[in-house]
Amino acid sequence: MPGGRLTQQERHRIAAGLTDGLSYAEIARRLDRPTSTITREVGRNGGPGGYRPQQAHEATARRARRGTPAPSRAGKRKPQIGTMEEEIIEMAVRTGLPRMTARVHLDLLLSEDGRRTAAELTRRLKVSPASVSVSVNYLVQHGYVRRERDPQRRRDIYVVDDDAWYHSIVIGSRQTLESARLAIAAAETMGPGSPVGQRLARAGAFLERVSLDVLESADRRRALLAGG
Repeated sequence: MPGGRLTQQERHRIAAGLTDGLSYAEIARRLDRPTSTITREVGRNGGPGGYRPQQAHEATARRARRGTPAPSRAGKRKPQIGTMEEEIIEMAVRTGLPRMTARVHLDLLLSEDGRRTAAELTRRLKVSPASVSVSVNYLVQHGYVRRERDPQRRRDIYVVDDDAWYHSIVIGSRQTLESARLAIAAAETMGPGSPVGQRLARAGAFLERVSLDVLESADRRRALLAGG
């Protein structure tokens, strides 16, 4: 495994990997570097959305010339926002969210007023308009964001507000409830006394009850989103 400082060529490969939506671990594997090296490099040089290889290279050279003070032992260093962003994205990916969609969602969540246009998302994330379009359509479909129309400028604005959490929970639970009832119907078709029918019936009953419990809880706790 190579050691020493990152080269300028390696930094350009890191930037290309970020643009392609690769994880830090995958970028590190391709460069034959520790994942911690990539995490630290991106975190201290603008994060996934603001990393610039040339600027990062120049900043590292400046730090090397003047010397980098050792971190204080009195307390833990404050984590870089880039590293925290990446951890949130990785967690979302593990739950099944597409990586680009997770990046778009996080950028909306971290915006001051929870609002971005498609053009703003394209510019900030440095991805194609088509990638943003696919991601926001997924988020709208699953209730994570809502779409507003700006009639004056004839453009869509994508919004994350407090109520989005309620709608995403409700949409997901209703989809699970639909699957549960399909399983129950299939159990009847296969024969309630058959092994397959019994298995489907048990699964359907479980999913139905859990979905109804979640919907009831979401309605009961919705006031929390309004500060109630």
